[in-house]
Amino acid sequence: MTGHVSPGNPGLVVAAVQMRSGEDVELNLREVRDRVHEAARAGASLVVLPENFAAMAARDDFRREIAEVDGEGPIQDALADMAASAGVWIVGGTMPLQVEHGAPVAACCVYDDSGRRQGRYDKMHLFDVDVPGGSERYRESTNTTAGESPLTVTTPWGGLGLAVCYDLRFPELFRRLASSGAAIVAVPAAFTYATGSAHWEVLLRARAIENLNYLVAAAQTGVHPGGRRTWGHSAIIGPWGEVVAERSDEPGIVLGAVDSQRASRLRAEFPVLVHRRLDLPED
Repeated sequence: MTGHVSPGNPGLVVAAVQMRSGEDVELNLREVRDRVHEAARAGASLVVLPENFAAMAARDDFRREIAEVDGEGPIQDALADMAASAGVWIVGGTMPLQVEHGAPVAACCVYDDSGRRQGRYDKMHLFDVDVPGGSERYRESTNTTAGESPLTVTTPWGGLGLAVCYDLRFPELFRRLASSGAAIVAVPAAFTYATGSAHWEVLLRARAIENLNYLVAAAQTGVHPGGRRTWGHSAIIGPWGEVVAERSDEPGIVLGAVDSQRASRLRAEFPVLVHRRLDLPED
């Protein structure tokens, strides 16, 4: 079920794509193409894909095998073609891109409605955790190199910040994006079922409330090769912390209206960003 968009709302219509990606890259890309065009037909101008949209494999090192050179390769070419053919901006979840030394980065590439790439953000915070209360253990850094720099992309609707999955737990990143002019933050993710059921919505709402901006969160859902289970519940969150639209645990899209001018008005009326104390002493 997609989110309802009020016909009188003047804001931008955005879509978050929810997927149950497997190991077949071509099959996953066909699904992405179908969802992107579905979102475009529904009126979306910005489409956000989930983390690892092109492949969720049983082997963690599979991402090294499909990693592309920056700027060329079938996954990047497919995203550029989709953006141009559907006439939408696409936030390309994450895909593995090769770096000069070490494991690939988890790159989130943004394409405009002509298919031109407008920015690339490499996931900064890597999921090296033992999930409490269970046997799940993740060491993302084994096959991924961390990014170094936040990114806000200039769009026709204002600044678009980028964050990926585990980044959601680091409020200083979102404050940095807000300070750089991001009224909307795209959050591709593949939250585990255990952490997602406990923290996904509350973290999304907290990051929106703290910075008075919109979040467009696109997630993986269900059981993937190797038995990994993800939470789903892709959502669009408003700057007052309200859930504009949300999907449950089935693949598909969720639509919602975003009004960046509303975010600007809220920041003027409720100037929490101005009231920050940057002179606090260090421990």
